[in-house]
Amino acid sequence: MVKKQAKTRKRVIIPVAFISVVFLAAGAGLGLWLGRETKRMVADRFNQEQLTIARNVARLIERELAFLKREILMLREDEALNGPELTPETNRIIQLSLTRVIESGVWKIEIVDLQFQKIHIFTPNRHWYSKKEDMGSLNIPGVKELKGKGVWVSQPQVSASGIRMTLASALPGELPRVLLFNVNISWFLSPFLRDIRSGQTGYSWVIDQKGRFLYHPRAEFLGKNAFEVRDKAYPGVPLGIIDLIQKDHMLKGEKGTGWYFSGWHRGITGKIKKLIAYCPVVISRNPPQFWSVAVVAPVFEIEGAVHRAFFRQFLLQGLVILAIIMGASTIILFELRWSRSLEREVEDRTKSLRKSEEKYRSLVESAEDFIFTVDSKGLLLSMNTFTANFFGGSPEQFIGKDLSCLFPAPVVKRQLKSIDLVVRNGKSVRDEFDVPVANRTIWLSANYMPLRTEEGGIGGVLCIARDVTTNKNLQMQLINAEKLASLGTLAAGVAHEINNPLAIILGFCDLLLQRAEKGSQEYEDLKTIERQGLHCKEVVENLLSFARAEEGESQSLDLNRCLEEVIAVVRHTLEMNNIDLVMELSEGPLVVEADSRRLQQVFVNLINNAVAAMQGGGTLTIRTMGVRDKAVIQFQDNGVGIPGENMEHIFEPFFTTKPEGEGTGLGLFVSYGIIASYGGNITCESKTGDSHGTTFTVTIPIQVKGEKWPARS
Repeated sequence: MVKKQAKTRKRVIIPVAFISVVFLAAGAGLGLWLGRETKRMVADRFNQEQLTIARNVARLIERELAFLKREILMLREDEALNGPELTPETNRIIQLSLTRVIESGVWKIEIVDLQFQKIHIFTPNRHWYSKKEDMGSLNIPGVKELKGKGVWVSQPQVSASGIRMTLASALPGELPRVLLFNVNISWFLSPFLRDIRSGQTGYSWVIDQKGRFLYHPRAEFLGKNAFEVRDKAYPGVPLGIIDLIQKDHMLKGEKGTGWYFSGWHRGITGKIKKLIAYCPVVISRNPPQFWSVAVVAPVFEIEGAVHRAFFRQFLLQGLVILAIIMGASTIILFELRWSRSLEREVEDRTKSLRKSEEKYRSLVESAEDFIFTVDSKGLLLSMNTFTANFFGGSPEQFIGKDLSCLFPAPVVKRQLKSIDLVVRNGKSVRDEFDVPVANRTIWLSANYMPLRTEEGGIGGVLCIARDVTTNKNLQMQLINAEKLASLGTLAAGVAHEINNPLAIILGFCDLLLQRAEKGSQEYEDLKTIERQGLHCKEVVENLLSFARAEEGESQSLDLNRCLEEVIAVVRHTLEMNNIDLVMELSEGPLVVEADSRRLQQVFVNLINNAVAAMQGGGTLTIRTMGVRDKAVIQFQDNGVGIPGENMEHIFEPFFTTKPEGEGTGLGLFVSYGIIASYGGNITCESKTGDSHGTTFTVTIPIQVKGEKWPARS
């Protein structure tokens, strides 16, 4: 036993030791790589920040230059500068302008009189003076050219007194005069650049379009060519990279970042690697002129901070890896003891999971709901037996096919839209739709739910649909009942409003008939008015009979006897229309509380409708039965049937499909109102096509001794 344990330890220790060495080597290599990547990423991020600084400085310089341009344009419009002679007022106006622009580097304003070859010079807090000057030495465009440009900006000019540039604008008067702003570029740039610190010791410098330094912390570089002065100042330092950046990017007006070698940084000499970010400064667009501002910082500042942080991180990683290896060794030793118990537990859990899965499958298969899963394109992935049996097949026959093998195209299109919503939003979607099956239509209430994969994505959609046809029909009946109740109230109001003028019309018509000679044209016209008025009166009475909650005296009566009395009246009509009558009355009496005359009106109306539907003859079946506390009377014919689009309107007033003059459209409307007044209901089922026919079912509460059924509103 001891030898076996020793062998086991040996088999464990050797792999653990090997894995430890591999982990240490991998950790060291990964640490070095992470160090380099971290330095590169920090340098890139730092350079982007430098680029932001350079861009902001460039915008400030452009804004300040735009201020000088606005100032010279505003000054040239002053009348004191455009008179034939310069006056003390001219000096006062220009002195005011100097106080505004002197902080922007303007140290002198001049008015050049090209006609008299004279320059009038204005300096701060001094009286202006004039002097003769050769106009060719000024290097400014002519008056005509300047008048078309607005403000002209010269190239930077290097002299012993510094670097300057000139802003020129032609005065609008008739005399050929030019207004000049003399700008000291060092004064102009210094407020923006002298306090810039990128990192701890970084700084900024500016070159013009010819590569000359306009600003630099080293004063001896100012005004000199950047390529030449660096070669002389930093012998032995490779300057090819900075020369390439200046030549191919900065002097072309581009912005960007990079790095280069330099030989100086704030007193430190030698080969120094620096990060640089540069951005163009637009001086003028006509003619095109730009400078380039650069922000630089030594790499050792950034890498030093990164190196210190990385060294601490590397040390911490080493300790963590060592702790992990020691912990792993301990865990492996304990795992040898636990593996057996874990295997038994896994086996038990597997059995439990299998039982749970079988139970779930049994529940799904025994459910009388439509349950199936599809992918995002609508292809069936699985379904329960009930769904397959309903559509006449087995689950294996439908797997892999699209939904069109189960549902018609409009339903499939609607389902695909719901499936797409589930896939895109990852949330359940409910929908309700009708599906034509054989000679009937069923309503399904479907719930679409996402099936998520282990990665969290949508691997499919589960659909659970339930047949809600019965609920849907009940809902439609309730809606129709409420609609008819509202129409009844409206009908009562309309009928009463029409009755009064109708009575007057018929009364005056009767008086006129008494005066008119029988057989005359006038008499016939009045009889026509009388017939039509009586027809209107009949329609109004039908409306009123529906609107009244009760009419006549209600009494206990047997529905079977009431039907037999009706049949005795209409039997001859049925025989004349070749209609066979089948009576299936209940064995016992069906006693209800109602007015027999009004019930007979309903029965006659339903029988007449059946006769009208069987023009070539047929069979009319009338059956009665007791269902719990309800008396049910059915009138079933095998006539042409009612089209589906008319089913929702058959109980509405004035709706009829009969030819004009053969019906008012109030029969079913009034019948429904009568039955509803006794707490009952009328429903209709109809089919067209081969198995055509219509069945009207009248339901009335059976009278319970000592109770009366409340009428529905």
